[in-house]
Amino acid sequence: MADLITAAPATASAGPPTSRRDPRARRRQRRNTLIGWSFILPNFLGFVALTLIPVIATFALSFTNWDSYNPPKWLGLKNFRRLLNDDSTKVALKNTLYYACGHVPLTILASLGLALLLNRKMPGIAFFRAAAFFPYITSMVAVALVWNMLFNPQSGPVNQFLQLLGVAHGPGWTSSTAWAMPAVILTSVWRDMGYYMILFLAGLQTIPREQYEAASMDGAKKWQQFRAVTLPGLRPTTFLVLVLLTVQSFKIFDLIVVMTNGGPGRATLVLSQQIYRQGIVEGDFGYASAISVLLFFLVLILTLTQFWFNNRRERS
Repeated sequence: MADLITAAPATASAGPPTSRRDPRARRRQRRNTLIGWSFILPNFLGFVALTLIPVIATFALSFTNWDSYNPPKWLGLKNFRRLLNDDSTKVALKNTLYYACGHVPLTILASLGLALLLNRKMPGIAFFRAAAFFPYITSMVAVALVWNMLFNPQSGPVNQFLQLLGVAHGPGWTSSTAWAMPAVILTSVWRDMGYYMILFLAGLQTIPREQYEAASMDGAKKWQQFRAVTLPGLRPTTFLVLVLLTVQSFKIFDLIVVMTNGGPGRATLVLSQQIYRQGIVEGDFGYASAISVLLFFLVLILTLTQFWFNNRRERS
């Protein structure tokens, strides 16, 4: 009985947990929420105004005939049926795939090679890293003009160097339908490899040195260490670089416009330039929007496929 009497006050004093929070804590949480929204809201408003609304408008305009002066006229699927019979759009799609298939792997190999070469402690290493990155921040117009001079068939240093190697008649490069796209690809690889080198450098420096030391103690050579330690350690970085390069390759526009303007003929005409010609030059914004939708779904499918393969590889 005494135990019950002594236990009762303890239970009563504990009481039910209060559901009310401290007013000061609520005000603090409200203030932190408002501060967070103040950082997010400008970017979100910019995304809505400059990205989301134009994308929705593009999907809507792809079903219409609109010249930006008269009200849009509903066409249904006529613009998309026109895509199937438009030879220029087919050529642009083919050239875009050609550019992506050359630009993506070559840029990955070049940037990874640079990262491996510059991932060491040596005097002046910061200068060489900055020099490798510098082309990426250079004006695209300046890059295109300089490389056009380098690729000049008669007086360009590239063909002069090939002559020293025994090639009497070098390629026509940007004046040749066969060599114009390779010239554009080489130029874009040279410009972009410095940026992706930085990403690979960051990935290399996250790989623990103990793994290389353990592999070396097991008798692994440099190439075996590269295959067993470096490549698996760089898998997340490589996936990120692959996705970024794929999206960038399908959006290529300014370099081709300055270097070749889609020529000679239609040898370097790509989808983004075809969109520009149909929309801005010809004033057919409905058909240009249909090509934009095609490009959007093409990039979306390729990106989702890359994510699917990466997730499947990580689970295996």
